Amino acid sequence: MSSPQVTTPEDRLVEAKAQLNLPRIVAICGSTRFMAEMTEAEVRETEAGRIVVKPGCDLKSPNPLWSDPVEAETLKIKLDALHRSKILLADEVLVVGDYIGDSTRSEIAYARSLGRPVRFTHPEVDPDA
Repeated sequence: MSSPQVTTPEDRLVEAKAQLNLPRIVAICGSTRFMAEMTEAEVRETEAGRIVVKPGCDLKSPNPLWSDPVEAETLKIKLDALHRSKILLADEVLVVGDYIGDSTRSEIAYARSLGRPVRFTHPEVDPDA
């Protein structure tokens, strides 16, 4: 008698997305200095029939929600965790921009540890190339 197959929550997520026949989900990553390029990539990916998730806040732009430096640092930690959840939800990652900082490098490593394909608008910045 074979032992029952143990499925992880991640396995169940993949199965549920397949059963729902969802389009591919793309997580856009990169420095928020490239927000305009991220928006353009979002348009292209959406036109191609993909669901897009991307950073929703640009902490480099003035906003009362993060005008206090202490609150901004707390918010950045929350937003980083939220973005990792977007990567977990996604089927693939698109890295936008011609610069990779520590945060984006960490996101790429996380996506690859999950087995997510990673595409680049500028392939020459792939830290593993």
